[in-house]
Amino acid sequence: MRVIGLTGGIASGKSSVAALVSTLGIPVIDADQLARDVVMPGSAALARVADCFGNGVLDSSGALDRAALAEIVFAETDARKKLEAILHPAIKLLAEERLAELRERGEQVVFYMAPLLIEAGAVDRVDEIWVVYVDRETQISRLMARDQLDRDGAEKRIASQMPMDEMRKYGRVVIDNSGTMAELVKQVEVICSREFGMVGKKEAGDC
Repeated sequence: MRVIGLTGGIASGKSSVAALVSTLGIPVIDADQLARDVVMPGSAALARVADCFGNGVLDSSGALDRAALAEIVFAETDARKKLEAILHPAIKLLAEERLAELRERGEQVVFYMAPLLIEAGAVDRVDEIWVVYVDRETQISRLMARDQLDRDGAEKRIASQMPMDEMRKYGRVVIDNSGTMAELVKQVEVICSREFGMVGKKEAGDC
């Protein structure tokens, strides 16, 4: 089974690319969803997060308050590293379980979408890396609009990740999403046709 790691900076458009390739019938494992799954109420990982950062990162029902946690980890590098040390092993285990299920099912290709694929040292989980790239100013403006942040807040979140120009060096395939949605669709269509031919439920040209 060919496992393709799909990554890119915050607000680069990874989810849009994943949605496009999924129209081929190719499964997409979303590491962000795995991260939500491993901190469900009652989980060991959530208990460790609360122990590390305090009960202020929990809401009134005992679930994770993501906004409160984000305020801490995006402001302090050490805090982010502590969170990653808790979450990454749990995410890795769950990812391996999902990949094993897909392999047993006979899937030929799967995308593993993870914003911190490279930084988290998860590249051994994939056979190759595709990077969704966006120029810095476009990234800032999209993040400000998406998350209702001011420029300073957006720049802090971007600064907490690997620079896009550095990240793109890891990609066997680089998808430039600095343009319009129509341009992205066409670009992904061409790449899908080249890479997969006929895969899953539809022809690559329908990607």
